[in-house]
Amino acid sequence: MEEYVSFNGKKLRKGYTTGSCATAATIAAVKMLLHQKQVDQVKLIPPAGVELIIPIHHCLFNHQEASCSVIKDGGDDADATHGMHIYSNVRWNQTGEIQISGGEGVGVVTQEGLAIPVGQAAINPTPRKMIQTEIRKLVPEGQGVDVQISAPGGDDVAKGTMNPRLGIMGGISILGTSGIVTPMSEEGWKQSITIEMEQKKKLGFKQIILTPGNYGEDFILEKTKLNECYMVQMSNFVGYVLLEAMRLDFKKILLVGHLGKFIKIAGGIFSTHSKDSDARNEIMIANLALMGAPVDLLEAVDQALTTEKQADLVIAAGYQDVYQRIVNKIKERALKLYQFRAPDIEVEAVTFLTQHDIVVSTKPLKELEVEWQ
Repeated sequence: MEEYVSFNGKKLRKGYTTGSCATAATIAAVKMLLHQKQVDQVKLIPPAGVELIIPIHHCLFNHQEASCSVIKDGGDDADATHGMHIYSNVRWNQTGEIQISGGEGVGVVTQEGLAIPVGQAAINPTPRKMIQTEIRKLVPEGQGVDVQISAPGGDDVAKGTMNPRLGIMGGISILGTSGIVTPMSEEGWKQSITIEMEQKKKLGFKQIILTPGNYGEDFILEKTKLNECYMVQMSNFVGYVLLEAMRLDFKKILLVGHLGKFIKIAGGIFSTHSKDSDARNEIMIANLALMGAPVDLLEAVDQALTTEKQADLVIAAGYQDVYQRIVNKIKERALKLYQFRAPDIEVEAVTFLTQHDIVVSTKPLKELEVEWQ
């Protein structure tokens, strides 16, 4: 089933992630291993809940192993991996476990701070879970399976991605939290956000929760009692969406997001995509310096690849109060944007880290949960 985002009468087709590709290829390979018959397509329901029918290519199988590929389809948001073949090779094993590894063209994590441990293939948690879940639906209880995901040419493709900067070397990442690629044509995507905000306004809402994406949404749903009915995903378009909220006359705004995005707002950056900006370390260093942090800590933070890795250093040095400073500055920056436009708008902010027990807000979270029910 194809899914679309509409903008000005034009359909923007959604695609599927490398994670969905790897899962579909694995389903097909396991079926071929079990039944010794070629599989031409696979039905898959990823976390987004949309049924996908995915074509299968390059099928090879015998009684011990099977291999096939899926061509990555980014829809109308073709990225660096669009058109690549994502392969899955499966073999029986005697351990009773499902073991997932990366092959040619799949990167390896070489530095800490990511969701995958150092030394493992850059196959993110959601695709790993999808693969394991689908295999368990197919194979007899207790049967072990070795799965190797590969992406020929991925080492070259990865040079045009963020992977080298994140310490993921030798290939692409197998990604996707929803399994679906939503078109990111900037004007079309901004317009779709505006439409969602306008709908909430028409329903009588006077306040709105803005979050960048799935991390923020999951945090709201799983870790708080904030009412999800107020929530809108603003993607990386923080400044645009804040001004749209003003135009639509929302009186209260709550910003909720992972520090990796939100630390940029604390530095006055309102377009948070990595292609536009990345001053995470500089902003953290400046705030630590204002607290009197030693130079050796500042230098270590300067080498950190992610805000999660920053946190390892900051917490160990006893400077975790810096996160309260940063969330306060996020609020200050948003209010400054409104200062001469709409000074009566109320803004609060919540930010968090996923690998550390850190949640900070400009007002106690329990108070916010009461206000946003």
